Amino acid sequence: MSRPNAQSMKPATAAKKLDVYLPATPAEFQANPITRSELETLQADPPQWLKDLRKSGPHPKNLVAAKLGVSIAGLARGGITEALTTEQITALLDDKPDWLVAERESYQSVLREERRLKAVRAEKAREG
Repeated sequence: MSRPNAQSMKPATAAKKLDVYLPATPAEFQANPITRSELETLQADPPQWLKDLRKSGPHPKNLVAAKLGVSIAGLARGGITEALTTEQITALLDDKPDWLVAERESYQSVLREERRLKAVRAEKAREG
């Protein structure tokens, strides 16, 4: 079994690092390993296809969740299982369906609790 080149990565990894939805990338990008230098070039001087994807999508679920202010699990509970475009995200934010309002409140509650627990741990670390 040969070891993959440590200086290249799978297209899925590169897409994740670029914050783009892999199936929406060009076929050439999806078919070939990406070297670290190619990734750096894409980040420093993105081609038009990458600029377009970042601007209008479709966006991967992690970005959709972040733009909507919910967790990825919250997306699934709301019935969102596919990547969304910027236009679709904006429409959801404008319409504010009940599930989105509830998931945003729930997510903010979880974040508040995480901050509280972090502060408690930090206080205990200072004391002990």
